[in-house]
Amino acid sequence: MRASALARPRGAQHDCREEERAREADINLRQLRYFVKIAEVGSITGAAEQLNVAQPSLGLQIRQLEQYLRADLLVRHSRGVVLTEAGHLLLERARRALQDIEDIKRDIRALSGSDQEFLTLGLTPSIMLQIGPDLLLKAKEVIPSVSLSLVEELSYGLVSALERGELHAAFAYGVDEPRPGVDRVALLEEELLFVRPTTGERLPDTVTLAEALTHDLVQAGERDMVQRLLKAAAEKFSMPLRIVYEAQSIPAMRTLVVRGAAASFMPYGTAIEELRAGKLVMQRISDLPLKRTLYLIKPSGGTAFRQQDAIDRFLASVTDHLLESLGQLAHRVGG
Repeated sequence: MRASALARPRGAQHDCREEERAREADINLRQLRYFVKIAEVGSITGAAEQLNVAQPSLGLQIRQLEQYLRADLLVRHSRGVVLTEAGHLLLERARRALQDIEDIKRDIRALSGSDQEFLTLGLTPSIMLQIGPDLLLKAKEVIPSVSLSLVEELSYGLVSALERGELHAAFAYGVDEPRPGVDRVALLEEELLFVRPTTGERLPDTVTLAEALTHDLVQAGERDMVQRLLKAAAEKFSMPLRIVYEAQSIPAMRTLVVRGAAASFMPYGTAIEELRAGKLVMQRISDLPLKRTLYLIKPSGGTAFRQQDAIDRFLASVTDHLLESLGQLAHRVGG
């Protein structure tokens, strides 16, 4: 190996080192984004679903990152992953680095004199499924000088992203308590549904909450607002909460219900495609319906846009779109 290295022309050695450094810089930026997503979701499987990346490929990228840093970043267990001390340090620095990159892009674009502005808007999975594509089309029509980027996360993830400065605004559920640095406006109240697999048997349109709680359930993790509502309901009836599967992945939850492995309490939008296709059946809760409140949240003293009035009108129209989609399952707060 030594003789080979000595025999290689000095210019060739320099070129190889430059190419290696370029490859590492390119890979590391993607790896940092992947790592941050895994840390936020708490699961490689859930992160792969949200990133639209194959799970083995995502796992390989993280292993390469650990090898490059010569440190274990994650501890894998049956329910997901937890960060090591090195992982917590990397998460803090990675978020800062990725935000710096976004700031650089914004500042360079502003310096170029471009009239285009960039709005990053957070939506929950249920809202994205219901009206996400419509919002992109409408934004192109009513705010053509604003480039809209949609970010899909569960509500608690959207709140965290907003607090980190990664979003200009978000539509999130359950932000019922004031948070420092976050402005919020309650928009509508939405009723959750009990969703079951299609069996060919004609089911009633409604079910009591106590009866629904006797079923095996698949729900998102403990931080999800729906599970918190279910725990409070189960305590009210002094009943066990039979959550036999937990999944941070919305598609995985729907698939388990379609296969008949469990039922689930879900927003209409989460199961909208399967309900329309007849793969799932929904029942409303007749006696004590579970409800959640949607908020528009923004950072206090956040970015002011040149097209701020048009953007505000566009954001206000989201409530109308959702109310139209949800029908009797929702009503405007105060209306």
